[in-house]
Amino acid sequence: MRSADLRADRRRAGGAPPVTSGAVFDNRVTRLLGVEIPIVQAPMGWIARADLASAVSNAGAMGIIETSSGELDQIRLEIARMRDLTDKPFGVNIAQAFVRDPAIVDFVADQGVRFVTTSAGSPTKYTAQLKDAGLTVFHVVPTLAAARKAVDAGVDGLVVEGGEGGGFKAPQPSSTMVLLPLVCSTLDVPVIAAGGFLDGRTMAAALALGAEGIQLGTRMVATEESPIHENWKQAIVDASETDTVFLNRHASPALRALRTDYSSALEFDTSTNAFAAFGDQPGVYFRGELDKGIALSGEVAGRIDSVRPVADVIRECADECLTTLADLAGRYPAPPA
Repeated sequence: MRSADLRADRRRAGGAPPVTSGAVFDNRVTRLLGVEIPIVQAPMGWIARADLASAVSNAGAMGIIETSSGELDQIRLEIARMRDLTDKPFGVNIAQAFVRDPAIVDFVADQGVRFVTTSAGSPTKYTAQLKDAGLTVFHVVPTLAAARKAVDAGVDGLVVEGGEGGGFKAPQPSSTMVLLPLVCSTLDVPVIAAGGFLDGRTMAAALALGAEGIQLGTRMVATEESPIHENWKQAIVDASETDTVFLNRHASPALRALRTDYSSALEFDTSTNAFAAFGDQPGVYFRGELDKGIALSGEVAGRIDSVRPVADVIRECADECLTTLADLAGRYPAPPA
């Protein structure tokens, strides 16, 4: 099918208009999510709210509203704001460790959301209910065993997250370079790759390893539409590739965060549960007081050198991905049959 036909079909199906330079992604992720570009914004607590998520959706990708903050009354308002800010598809994440009320399924379905990612818990907990409600469900997994369990539970796809990503992690993480091709070569479901992605070259690498989309977290934190304080954004821009710490190997959940005096003091502290020592979250997130708590971040902070508009990040990522794939195909043609 020609690119123009694909674009027309997707517009008729309610998908986003193209923002790339004439090229169209077409795979299981774009079809299931109804988006033009297979990029998903990570569901970061207090950050993945309407201003950020709507900018992602308006750029042709998939914006996600978080629930890990546990502020469901506010989340309902954020979803309502999404209806005012975008007419494009968006999703909600159900972070099971933070939202334990089974009514969350009805809550999400009642908002008219059609795409959900589930995380921080067993895929058997909500998948059947969500599917019965007509939602598309992807579960976040850090291991092959977890991926198998999610597929057996009936999910539509997976978010496969390597240990270099920011936020909450398995205590014994596997890198994206190892985990992603392992899962993709073992299970035949659409996969969104997370952990270490920020641009078109890394997106092309994810596709080469078997994924059909990527998730952007830390790159989305350092955008103009991100609601966090400028101090946190600048700390990401200033970070080197070694300026994150991996905390809580001894007490799940583990987490990866920016290296600050506060987080460095917890790095080798096996007597303290870093999750319980999160600190002054409003101070860190919204007043930029990075010495008062943990600021989550992935290793990819070491490659981010500026705070950019969301639309520019997504457009440039998509275009560079396609350019990289075309360049590689030209430089390394397939061997003769």
